[in-house]
Amino acid sequence: MTKVDLSQIREIPNIELLAKQVVEGFITGMHKSPFHGFSVEFAEHRLYNKGESTRHIDWKLFAKTEKLFIKRYEEETNLRSHIIIDNSSSMHYPKMQNISIDDYNKIGFTVFATAALMEILKRQRDAFGLSIYDDETRYFAPAKGNEKHRRMLLEQLKQILMQSTSKTTDTYKVLHEIADKIHRRSLIFLFTDMLQSDKKEEELFAALRHLKYNKHEVVLFHTYDGKRELNFDFDNAPRKYVDVETGEQINLFAENIKEAYKEKIENYFKELKYKCMQYKIDYVPVDIHDGFDQILTTYMVRRSKFL
Repeated sequence: MTKVDLSQIREIPNIELLAKQVVEGFITGMHKSPFHGFSVEFAEHRLYNKGESTRHIDWKLFAKTEKLFIKRYEEETNLRSHIIIDNSSSMHYPKMQNISIDDYNKIGFTVFATAALMEILKRQRDAFGLSIYDDETRYFAPAKGNEKHRRMLLEQLKQILMQSTSKTTDTYKVLHEIADKIHRRSLIFLFTDMLQSDKKEEELFAALRHLKYNKHEVVLFHTYDGKRELNFDFDNAPRKYVDVETGEQINLFAENIKEAYKEKIENYFKELKYKCMQYKIDYVPVDIHDGFDQILTTYMVRRSKFL
């Protein structure tokens, strides 16, 4: 019998429970913020509209409230969403043995944010699908709204946390493939750090425009580690820096290039924002150290405009 090295077994957090906690905290905060009064239906009912069939009116609730409500069912869907996750090596930076809600890298943040999005989509009775890619599409599930489907997607998210990867990114190629599979109008969320080893930005934005076909709305969550990747916050000891996707290496003192690096990366962010505005793609830069509210707020705002 092979002896199992328990030190190498990753502890996988309860993603579903964490997602519920994130959403509950967001809802509580929303009602204490300028979003108070924002129309959010998390109940099993919706208001009756004049002229509709009275078949599904909840008469018991009417007796209590003197208002007409329609019972809502699992298959009833208001909106279709599709979440796309970049699962390349750079998204797993920095390497972590155990990821938790208090300590995560870019892929950990993306998994928790996606689970929270699915939780709020479930409460809204919206359908959602999922795609996972690196140098090719590794997983695709079309949008559905039932509980079995949600649990299947949660299992895929858990698998991401359990597995490391040494894959590069061909985002532009994969997005074309995914765009061809999403036939019905959808709200599309893409989580990626926008680190491309091939530097083919025009092809990437052509693929993003492809996602705009069929009246899709596209939100690009540009996911980054603000401490390391934006501010280059490393000590000034001599270190070897390795590109996790290409394997290229360089030895340097952080302080020698920090100022030039920050200027270049900030210009890159501005360029991404400008191009997204040009092609009418929602660009949302997301520092993984700033929490999940920005993700859920973006969804609520985009949903209200999309319907």
